[in-house]
Amino acid sequence: MPQTSRSIILACLLALPACGSNDNDPGPGGVTVGEAEALNQAAEMLDERLAGNAEAASVPENLSGE
Repeated sequence: MPQTSRSIILACLLALPACGSNDNDPGPGGVTVGEAEALNQAAEMLDERLAGNAEAASVPENLSGE
């Protein structure tokens, strides 16, 4: 393989990581990608809490041991 082909391939491989999104890149809704990920994680935590509360609330009183 000629030297110029190797150089071109190497340059492309080195430039490839720059194509990904950074945490500071604009994301959906006017927030950054990092902020959007944090909001998604917070929403998942709230959903889990609400699901846990719904299960606890659905236990009939006569089965609660009181």
